[in-house]
Amino acid sequence: MKKAILALADGMVFEGSSFGAEGEATGEVVFNTSMTGYQEILTDPSYKGQIVTMTYPQIGNYGTNDEDVESGKPQVEGFIVKEYLDFPSNWRMKRSLDAYLKTHQIAGIQGIDTRALTRHIRDVGAQPGIISTKDLDPGSLFAKAKKLPKMNGLDLAKDVTCKKPYTWDEGIWDLETGYGKKSLSRYKVVAYDYGIKRNILRLLTSAGCDVTVVPATMRAEEVLAMQPDGVFLSNGPGDPEPVTYAIENIKKILGKKPIFGICLGQQLLGLALGGRTYKLKFGHRGGNQPIMDLTTRKVEIAA
Repeated sequence: MKKAILALADGMVFEGSSFGAEGEATGEVVFNTSMTGYQEILTDPSYKGQIVTMTYPQIGNYGTNDEDVESGKPQVEGFIVKEYLDFPSNWRMKRSLDAYLKTHQIAGIQGIDTRALTRHIRDVGAQPGIISTKDLDPGSLFAKAKKLPKMNGLDLAKDVTCKKPYTWDEGIWDLETGYGKKSLSRYKVVAYDYGIKRNILRLLTSAGCDVTVVPATMRAEEVLAMQPDGVFLSNGPGDPEPVTYAIENIKKILGKKPIFGICLGQQLLGLALGGRTYKLKFGHRGGNQPIMDLTTRKVEIAA
């Protein structure tokens, strides 16, 4: 494998080897604590503009397939792992993770101390960084990383939203039959796409919803004209505050239709209601986040 370097904007440098595409990748360096599900993470539009570090040490064991994706292509800017496994095995596998990243021109680096990197991000916060296989001068890469934009103030929803409305009728995965089709039609839901994950749509469909997905910029008047039973505000990347067009549309829907927001959608809903948002130091990314119900004091594990 070819030599690769990761440089952060604060001067921290890690040396490893390349997998996936060669070249340079830039973005905000973050970490995800999931033990599995790397293909879903790679294709989640919420990671647009970010280089993702996996805290689990061995990645690539089961390759990639055509089903376990959250969008039409990888959305991360780069991928960081402790150890990439180059001999995957799984009955659903179509190709290796390395081949998948090469196909989509996503750079990866492996062989670095991801525990040290994760602790560093935890202590000082997520920050811009660069992965490179062509410029191996740490000083040069540090200078490039310092010039990279931070996530604050970036509207990335406009980069990942759909271009026009579409309907969704695929249900959740079944081991024997694959993705199911809608069997119930109890509710009509309009889902604003700020970077929506496909499995969210599958869950809505399996709950008996007729789902119409609309662009992030669609006017509230057009959504209300569809006469939905409810409006869903999806996940997505970037800072919610500059997504002013979405905030204004949500204000016009408030009180007229039930609204359910998650991730970026929840933050946009909060802003529409007069709240404020601020960026967490390093974010909470993973499938093992403890959440306490303050009414029952019960702790559940969430993503």
